[in-house]
Amino acid sequence: MTLRQRRRPNRRPMHLAAHFPGVNNTTVWDDPRSGSQIDFASFTHLARVAERGLFDFFFLAEGLRLREHKGRVHDLDVVGRPESLTVLAALAAVTERLGLAATVSATFNEPYELARRLASLDHLSGGRAAWNVVTSSDAFTGENFRRGGYLEHAERYTRAAEFVATARELWDSWTPEGTPRPFAHHGRHFSVSGEFDVPRPPQGHPVVIQAGDSGEGREFAAAAADVVFSRHGTLEEGRAFYADVKRRLAAYGRAPTDLKIMPGVTHVLGDTAAEAQERAAGIRRRQVSPQTALLILEQVWGRDLSSYDPDGPLPRIDPDPGAEVSHGRVRHHDRLAVAARWRALSEAKGLSIRQTVIETTGRQSFVGTPRQVADEMARFVAEEATDGFILVPQLTPGGLDEFVDRVVPLLQERGVFRTEYTGPTLRDHLGLARPVAKGRTA
Repeated sequence: MTLRQRRRPNRRPMHLAAHFPGVNNTTVWDDPRSGSQIDFASFTHLARVAERGLFDFFFLAEGLRLREHKGRVHDLDVVGRPESLTVLAALAAVTERLGLAATVSATFNEPYELARRLASLDHLSGGRAAWNVVTSSDAFTGENFRRGGYLEHAERYTRAAEFVATARELWDSWTPEGTPRPFAHHGRHFSVSGEFDVPRPPQGHPVVIQAGDSGEGREFAAAAADVVFSRHGTLEEGRAFYADVKRRLAAYGRAPTDLKIMPGVTHVLGDTAAEAQERAAGIRRRQVSPQTALLILEQVWGRDLSSYDPDGPLPRIDPDPGAEVSHGRVRHHDRLAVAARWRALSEAKGLSIRQTVIETTGRQSFVGTPRQVADEMARFVAEEATDGFILVPQLTPGGLDEFVDRVVPLLQERGVFRTEYTGPTLRDHLGLARPVAKGRTA
C-alpha cells in the first residue's frame, strides 16, 4: 500500500467541475488566446481537458434573451448564446465519462418537454446528464415567451419545485421491467397526464443542480437539489452557508451527503506567489475595463453615469431604486444597501470606481503556486466550507489546461481527488445514490 492510499480514507474527497466561460466579464477578451464562444471546437477543447482532469461534470450556462443596457444590446452578447442541451448532446459523442450539466429555466419551459430532453441526454450519454434549475421573474426575458414575466420573485420557486417534482414523476413512470405506465399530475402550476415516451433514465433521475442564496433558494436546494452552485467563496462565508443548507436537509429526510455544495471559483497560477499575485491583478484589470466598471456601477445606481471618471470617486448621489438601465441581468434587490457597502469599502481603502468594482465583483479566486492553490482548495473541503468547486476559467477555451496539468496531480498526491473514474455515471462521480421510483433511494 502506498502513502497516497494510506492517507485517502482520512480525507474528504473533493469534487471538481468545469464551467464554460460565457458572455460576461469573467473572460479576458483581449487575450490573443481567447477563442470563440459558439464554435464547437471551443466546447470540445474545454470538455476534453476537464475529462482528462477527471472532473465530475462540464457546466453550461444559458441566456434566453440578449441583454440590453440603456436600450442597447450588451456588447458581449453579440457573439451568440447557444442552447445548452444541444451543445451537450453533441459533447456526449466526444466524451466518455464527464458529466454534462445544462442550465434550463423552470419558468419558461414545460415539464413533459424538458423531462423528455433530459432523459434523452441521459440515455445518449450513458447516465451523465444534469439539469441546473434556474428561475426568472424578469418580464424583459419573458417577452420572448407566451406567458411573459408574470411570476413574482417568491412564486418562481414554487413553480420550480413543482416543475422538478413533476419531471421526477415522469422519469419514474416506467416500470422496472421497461414498460410505460400512465401518469397524471394535477398541481398549482401544471396539470399533465398521459404516458412518458422515453424509458427511465440510466441514473433514475438526471442530477439536479440549483443556485440561489435567498431563504427560498436554500430551502428549495435542501428539498430538491443534488448539487448547489454556491457563490460563497471565502472560507468563513462558505462554512456558514454549508452548515445552514446541510442543516435543512433533515427536514426532508435527507442526509448531509445527499447534497454537494460547489461554489464557482477562479484560479491564477504562477511559479512564485508574487508572480501569481501580479498575474491575478493584471487579469482583474483586464476583466473590468473602465467602460465595464461604469456599466456595472450603472446597474447598481439605476442611473446614467457615463459622465463619471472610472478612476475617480463613487457618485455622491444615491441610487434610483425603481429605475432600470440594464435588462436581462440578475438585478440587485436592495440597491441602497449595495451602494452603502461599496461606499464604505471605497472610503476605507481609498478606492476609485474601477477599483471598487474590481474588488466587489470578483469571484473567490485561488491565487498562488500550484502547490499553494492545491493546499488551499483542500483546506476549504477539509474545513467543510464546500464539497468541491466549479472552476470558471478566464480564457475560452484553454483556461483549464494549466490547472489540470499542474494542480490536479498535487490534489491526487494529497489523496483528496480521484486518480480514475470509479463508475460510468455522474451520480457515481458525485457519490449520489440512484433514486428508485417515488423518491426512494437504493
